[in-house]
Amino acid sequence: MATWEDLLEFVRTEYRVVPGEAEEGEPEYRIIEDSEDEIRLLVEYEDDRSQIVIVCHERLDGREDWVQVVSVIGLAESVNLRKLLEELGQTSVVCGALIIGDHVVLRHSLPLLNLDINEFTDPLNFVAETADHLEELFFRNDDH
Repeated sequence: MATWEDLLEFVRTEYRVVPGEAEEGEPEYRIIEDSEDEIRLLVEYEDDRSQIVIVCHERLDGREDWVQVVSVIGLAESVNLRKLLEELGQTSVVCGALIIGDHVVLRHSLPLLNLDINEFTDPLNFVAETADHLEELFFRNDDH
């Protein structure tokens, strides 16, 4: 996969899942919003929790195409950021936590040039799972 258009085609094909058709024990991913520069996926888990993950196109320095995988986990003012970052350091090898606006988000970025599909799907899964874990642990709600 080498272009944003290739990744869009893959995501649109792979994640147009009919609810209830995921394999046993696997989360369901389905597209809930779709535009030319961003796709939002709803990830639904068997324990009735869910997580929204945003896949978006970024152009670095006006010349390099990147993809970002982002998931909101909660309001920054509602959490002990030190404890959240310590937990993230113990539970994830991908993604970083940052504040965008009023929210704490997890984000992982990948260059599109020569991107293999597993270099996208694995971090997508890790960001979704980690965001859901941190949201449940620190925010107790399932708002994002």
